[in-house]
Amino acid sequence: MAKAVITDAKRTAERAWLAAVSVDALQSSLRDLDAAYRGFFDAVSGKRRGGRMGLPVFKSRKDSRQSIRFSRNGFRIRGNGKLNLAKIGDVRVKWSRKLPADPSSVTIILDGAGRYHASFVVDVEPEALPELDAEVGIDLGLATYAVLSDGTVIDNPRFLRKAEKRLKAAQRELSRKAKGSKNRAKARIKVAKAHAKVADTRKDWLHKQTTRIVRETQAIYLEDLNVRGLARGRLAKSVHDAGWSTFRRMLEEKAARYGRTVGIVHRMFPSSQLCSVCGHRDGPKPLAVRAWVCGACGVSHDRDLNAARNILAAGRADRLNAPGGPVRPGVAIPRQARPVERGTHRNADGTGRKPRADGAAGIPAR
Repeated sequence: MAKAVITDAKRTAERAWLAAVSVDALQSSLRDLDAAYRGFFDAVSGKRRGGRMGLPVFKSRKDSRQSIRFSRNGFRIRGNGKLNLAKIGDVRVKWSRKLPADPSSVTIILDGAGRYHASFVVDVEPEALPELDAEVGIDLGLATYAVLSDGTVIDNPRFLRKAEKRLKAAQRELSRKAKGSKNRAKARIKVAKAHAKVADTRKDWLHKQTTRIVRETQAIYLEDLNVRGLARGRLAKSVHDAGWSTFRRMLEEKAARYGRTVGIVHRMFPSSQLCSVCGHRDGPKPLAVRAWVCGACGVSHDRDLNAARNILAAGRADRLNAPGGPVRPGVAIPRQARPVERGTHRNADGTGRKPRADGAAGIPAR
């Protein structure tokens, strides 16, 4: 397949430019294209889980983000720290850290800010940390970034909000430049660098917070927030600035690497409505209510701390009552209820039920 597509294409006048790059990068593009089409057809047929996938979109030379990948035969790391790439030569690299193992591939990425990055793929073994007895539930929010069930409060840094003044000035400067001019290209890079600085600062902060939580806690429980839905509302900018999905992904990745446990509580769990002391459900409350008193036991609660403690209790229950075991000792797992068919058309009585025949019995409850 590669010979028919790549080698034969290089011999034509229209595709002679393919010879200017390494064949390793061309083969990687073919593999990516094959995986993209396979994923699309699996999503259409229902074999692939997850979100809906569209047809593959081909790269453009005008895209602000470009990337190229080399397999093991397409690159070498020199003794002096330089990276040798096929048909490119030696490239100076500013190493962020020492590689833990020999890399199997490297991807060279050009981001929108004009910066080049080298991303290596290495195979590492899990590094299990000593086991701890500490478990924690985390309630994520916007007023405070996170409240832990042990009382720890993580303030929301609001990186985007703090940089808005600088970002607006750079964006106004870009809007005044003539389209297609070199000055507009320079202004665009300036805006991209300002946004990249915000993203890099947020990512560094999230890494530090998640690493500290994973090192100090054996089991971590989070609520399955509907981030996509919240990001379409009036708090969209603040939700995007918080980076809750990145926070959860980093926790899950680091927990898998260091032998920790991350549990996800269902999003419909009423963590803000239950009393963490007596379990009384006090009902929904507007976001403006930050403290409330339980109507059953009279205990005063901080909204976020109480929710974090409820998430911890629910996470522990889900972990102990794993699928396959009893709900409680000596109690069998209830069978799943059978679906009941209902009519979709109104009858003479104005209800949606089908008329019952004489002598017919209803569906027995089991």
